[in-house]
Amino acid sequence: MGFTMGLNMLLLLAMVATNLLSLYHLSSTLQSRPPAPPPVPDHLLRQLHTIRATINHLTRLNHPTPAATTVKPTKSPTPSDLLIYTHLSPIASACHLHPDLLHAYMTYSPFSLCPPDPNNIAETLILRGCHPLPRRRCFSISPHKPQSSLSSHPFSPLPKTWTQKYPNNGFDMESEKDKFVAYKTDLDLPTSQLFRIARDSGFSIRLGLDVGGGTGTFAARMKVDMNATVVTTTMNWGAPYNEAVAARGLVPVHVPLQQRLPVFDGVLDLVRCGRAVNRWIPLAAMEFLLYDVDRVLRGGGYLWLDRFFSKGVDLDRVYGPLIGKLGYKKVKWAVANKSDSSGVKNGEVYLTALLQKPLSK
Repeated sequence: MGFTMGLNMLLLLAMVATNLLSLYHLSSTLQSRPPAPPPVPDHLLRQLHTIRATINHLTRLNHPTPAATTVKPTKSPTPSDLLIYTHLSPIASACHLHPDLLHAYMTYSPFSLCPPDPNNIAETLILRGCHPLPRRRCFSISPHKPQSSLSSHPFSPLPKTWTQKYPNNGFDMESEKDKFVAYKTDLDLPTSQLFRIARDSGFSIRLGLDVGGGTGTFAARMKVDMNATVVTTTMNWGAPYNEAVAARGLVPVHVPLQQRLPVFDGVLDLVRCGRAVNRWIPLAAMEFLLYDVDRVLRGGGYLWLDRFFSKGVDLDRVYGPLIGKLGYKKVKWAVANKSDSSGVKNGEVYLTALLQKPLSK
C-alpha cells in the first residue's frame, strides 16, 4: 500500500514536471516565434530525470523481471535498513541518481559485521554527492594486526606496506618532513612566514582546517612548529589517507569537497585548500566552497589557496573574479606556469594566494 502511494505520488510529480516542460515550450511559441526555441532550463531537465529514474527503479523492485526473459532480474527488494533510515533522516538527493550503488551498499545484515568494500562503493557514493552515507547498524571490521598505532611524532615513519605501495602519495615521511619549511619559489609559503605575517597584522593562528590535505603533512607541520591545531579533510580514494592522518596523531575528517564544512560559523583562524581544489571542480561547487570557507573563518582569518591550478586564461576570466567576490585582502598572490606535460599542453598555471578576511563586512 505504501509503495503504491509513493509510486502514485512520483507519477504525479512526473506529470507535473512534464506539464511544466510543455507549458514552457508552449509559452515560447506564443510569443514572437524566434528562429530557434530557447533551451529547456537544466534544473527542470534534472528534476524530470531524477523523478523518472526513481519511478523506474521502484517499479523494477516491485515487479521483478520474469525468469523466462533474458533480462537479469533485480537481486532483492529494497534493503530494510534503507527504509528505516528514510524515516529518521532525509537521504541526499544525489543518492537517488545511483540506486544500484546505494542498493549494493545498503545490503547487509543489521547488528553484524559490515561487509567488506573491495570496490570502494562508499567512496564512489560520497564522491557522487551521496553523503552522509545511510548505513548505520553494523560493526566496522577491525584488522587483526593494525597497520600502526598512533606515532609518537607526526613525522615518524609510517608502515613500510604503505610507503612501498604508495611511494608518491605523501606516505614517505623522509620527503614529507621537508614540506612547508623552506622558501624555494614564489609559490611556497613556509609556516614560519605564515605566522610572521599573521603576527605582524596582530592576528594569532590557533585553529585551522586543511581541505583535501592528503596524509596530513600541513597539519603535522603546524602542530610541531607552531603548536596550532589543524583538522584535515581527506578521502580514501586509491589509498588509506584517513588511516595515515590518524596514525600521525592528527584528526582526519572523511568528507568530499562538495560537503558543507563540518564547522560552526566564524570559529577558524585559517583554511588551507591544497591541490585537491583545482580547475576540475565544477564552478558552482567551487563557488559554494569559497563561501563556506568565508562562513567558518572569523574576522581577520586567512584563506590559503596552495598551488591552485587552472588554465591561465580561466584564472584571469573566471577564477580570479570568483575569488575577488569575497572581498578579501590579497596578502600574497603568486602565479607560475605549470611545467608538467599536462600543464604545458593545456596552458595551465599555478596560483598560490593568501587572502585575509576583513574584520567586519
